[in-house]
Formats: sequence, C-alpha cells, structure tokens
Amino acid sequence: MRWLLVDGFNLVFRSHFAMERSNLRRSSDQFPTGALHGWMKSLQDLRDNEKPDRAAVFFDLGGSDRHLAVLPDYKAQRDETPEDIVLQLPEIKKLTALLGFKVIEQRGVEADDLIATAVHRLSQHGDECIIVSADKDFGQCVGGSVMQLAPPPTANPALGWRRLDATGVEEKFGVPPALIADYLALVGDTSDNIPGLKGVGPKTAVKWLKQYGSLEAVLTAEAIEPVRFAEQVKLEADRIRSNLSLVRFQTHFDFEIGEMPDEDKTGVMDFLNTMEMHSTLRRYQQKHGLASAPEVKSAPPPNPKSVQGDLFE
Repeated sequence: MRWLLVDGFNLVFRSHFAMERSNLRRSSDQFPTGALHGWMKSLQDLRDNEKPDRAAVFFDLGGSDRHLAVLPDYKAQRDETPEDIVLQLPEIKKLTALLGFKVIEQRGVEADDLIATAVHRLSQHGDECIIVSADKDFGQCVGGSVMQLAPPPTANPALGWRRLDATGVEEKFGVPPALIADYLALVGDTSDNIPGLKGVGPKTAVKWLKQYGSLEAVLTAEAIEPVRFAEQVKLEADRIRSNLSLVRFQTHFDFEIGEMPDEDKTGVMDFLNTMEMHSTLRRYQQKHGLASAPEVKSAPPPNPKSVQGDLFE
C-alpha cells in the first residue's frame, strides 16, 4: 500500500503565499480564494505524480500540549496566521475531503506527531509512506519504505520538489535520519522558538555527533573540542536534553485513520462553482471530461472571529 501523508498547514501556507500577489477573491463578496486555488492544484499534482493508493492530510488543532508543557514559549515568536488563511481553512478542509483525501486532526496534538504516528504504524505493516512537508524534523522518519517529499522554497520555486530518502537526508544535514533529532537539539530550531547551544552551528553539531555517536554521548563527553564549549555544554546539558524531547516525534497517539473518502467529482464542481473559482473549475472539468456544473448560489463567508476562536483557542 502506498500512502501520501500531507503536512496540512505547511502546504496551506505555501499555497497562500504562492498566490498572494494575485489577490484572488470571490467577486460576489470578496471572500479570499487564493490559497484554495493553490491547494487544489497542489493536491491534484501530488496525486497525479505520486499515484498513492491512499492519501491523508493532517492539520494542527489548537496548540501542542506536550510541547507547551516543556517550553511555554514554543512557537511563541510566530506571527499571527493571516486572516485570509483563517477564513479559507474550513473551506480547504471541505475541498480536501471532496477530492478524496482523509482529513485528520486531534485537539492538543501537533500534526507532525500524528504524521509520525501514522508512519510508525503503516511502515511496520510494510506500507510505503511519502511525507509531504518542508519541515526538516521529518528527516528523522525517513528510511526504508518512508521518504520525504519537500515542496520548492517559496522564494525559489524553480528548484522544484525534492525527494529525500535516508541517503538524501544524510547528504542534506550531514547526519543519518537516526540522528536528526539529536542534531536539531544541538543547533536549535528558530521556526519553533527552540534555542540551541549558543555558538554551535551545523558543522560543529555534525562533527560532534559523528565523533561521539549521539547527543547524550556529546553531553557527557570528558573533553569537547573546541574547548571553549566544554563549560557551556556541562551547564546547559539538561536544557539541551529538553530540546531533544521537543524535536523528537512521539508516535503513541491514539487515533484511527479510518476509511478513505471517495472523490466526489460533482461535489468538487459544485464547491468550485460556489466559490466562483471558474478557472480552476474549468481545468477540473477538462481533466476529468466532465460537463459544466450547475450554477450554485454563493454561500456567505464564515465569521472570522468564530473560525479563529475554534482553531486557535
């Protein structure tokens, strides 16, 4: 069985910013649709190119309880989610299900942990897993029947999608997948507001991990070089161990992937028609050889306050 496991927010943000300059909106009420256009194209391209047997999209729902218990400032530095994304998110989830992708979310559990849990279960049964995300943390999941498919950087889309197997992860970071969490604990992760060991960059972290074999061996080594780090490593050892608990995925979460929804082509056409996404609708009809969808009256936009309260409380 070949699975496509999509990091929802990671791809939603990229869809939004890729289309932001176009400022696409529903003409009847100016409801934003840019992220929806990009999302629709991304999911269809992924399915066409990867040809999975099953596909699921994972979303965050509220904060991550386990991360916040260790680091109250976890991700605290991030800007607020753009209002256009907040408004479109319920519609993105609706469209995702209509396209035949399973939507999976669990309040208080980060989507990354849910994906890692799914990968752990599925790969144990011999299934092939393709993780779709630009998040470097997923390098720790790669190996055997699991690979990562990273979208092109928003700033340089010409680079195209990048496919990482275990060899690719080691070439990219300098350490194998089994040491990615150790590596991130040392260098930190600015995107998640996790400070690493001050002054320790990728080259030093890779050197230490190759020399000592693990983060714990680095932290308990009798002699660290360069020697200027020796006292700092001793003083901050416990904090760096806490970093490891933050960056290493947990795979024990209790949820069922359940049955995959069938693609509802008529439902997709009705949705695109309602959202007045006419160019995307025409491409979808041409792709599937479908007749024009009947005209559907546009729905009023959701209340942004109620949506944001539900997602981020």
